Amino acid sequence: MRQLILIALLTSSLFASAQKTILIKCGKLLDTKTGTVLEKQNVLIKGNMVVSVGTNATKADSIIDLSEYFVLPGLIDCHTHVVLQGDITQDDYDVQVLKESIPYRTIRGTKSAERALMNGFTTIRDLGTEGAGYADVDIKKAINNGVINGPRMLVSTLAINTTGHYPIKTSEYAWELKMPKGVQEITGADEARKAVREQIEHGADWIKIYADRGYIMQPDGSYRALSNFTDAEINAIGDETIRSRKNFAAHAMTRDGIIAAVNAGARSIEHGLGMDEESMKLMAAKGVFWCPTLFVNEFVAEGRAQLGSPINLQFSKSIPETFKKAMKAGVKLAYGTDIGGYDWNLPQAKDFTYFVEWGLTPIQAIQTATTTAAELLGQVGKIGEIKTGTFADIIAIKKDPTKNIEALQQVDWVMKDGKVFKDQHANGK
Repeated sequence: MRQLILIALLTSSLFASAQKTILIKCGKLLDTKTGTVLEKQNVLIKGNMVVSVGTNATKADSIIDLSEYFVLPGLIDCHTHVVLQGDITQDDYDVQVLKESIPYRTIRGTKSAERALMNGFTTIRDLGTEGAGYADVDIKKAINNGVINGPRMLVSTLAINTTGHYPIKTSEYAWELKMPKGVQEITGADEARKAVREQIEHGADWIKIYADRGYIMQPDGSYRALSNFTDAEINAIGDETIRSRKNFAAHAMTRDGIIAAVNAGARSIEHGLGMDEESMKLMAAKGVFWCPTLFVNEFVAEGRAQLGSPINLQFSKSIPETFKKAMKAGVKLAYGTDIGGYDWNLPQAKDFTYFVEWGLTPIQAIQTATTTAAELLGQVGKIGEIKTGTFADIIAIKKDPTKNIEALQQVDWVMKDGKVFKDQHANGK
């Protein structure tokens, strides 16, 4: 009986502690829904939720003074790879998949996840472990259980491609060896359905496919590629995913992958640097989101060109005009970096600068990583805003990002789920 009483008291104490209130005094606060910058707002938090936002002073168990800071919701990166550490060349990729064990890559992945949080990204969608099995599910679980620090994660596990169409290619190694692959390979519609079911069974929130390969620029400046899936295969993936109440994302650079993926039910197109106007119109008509991942293309372009593959340099020259056309066509833009495809020590907020340079206002750019990203992820009303009922995912920076978008590359203060994980202003930095 005494033990039961002790357990009850302990549980009650923990619950009460979790429900303590925090009042955050904001110098400036961005309403990401309207794009309005509000002055001297007070945000009241109870547990891991925002209870109220306004100018009225409210009693709380503790107060955090951010009156000298610009406050906005935690950012959302819709395309990351926590268990990758940059791969300009095929050798860079092979080293990670062939020479590093999955436990080692997972350990490194925990540090990448923590770095994302410190960068101000309180939610990420991780799009493929590239040969590391279901390590992303474990990292997500460790974060949710409080074992490690990291962002809220939505994971896609293995990613799917068709047999022989993705590194590592066995023709580059002794044919007797059975080499590990960076994806789950399928042949035929039945295997496609089975792969989707297996990945969801093991914890996938999203399904990720590689829709095209072999990119070329044609004499007229347009881009084409080889489609990876037959119609039956890609439609089976889309049907099985959607009937399981999940969504799928498609790596697709050109119309050859984009149109097939969109028609199969893809919710987002990843990269899409060689899309054409027909692709844009189809995406806009069906409300499909675009994660262009721009900085990673710059990161790999020169090195790959030196090794004989100029396609990324060609994309670099054409993408500003492609971007402007896509925005004019009404394509929904969601922030995604592909970090992990480039070094995790480099800026995660770099892609914002391209958005602004090519015509978006700083507030519109921020919305791609807040309200629009939340819409893509099916999390509207939970993340991407600071209002009553959202998770207490909040960041603060010293400079005003609506005047200088590069300010997002230096986040001073980070809260996720009502807990402060980074506080440079308290340290006098």
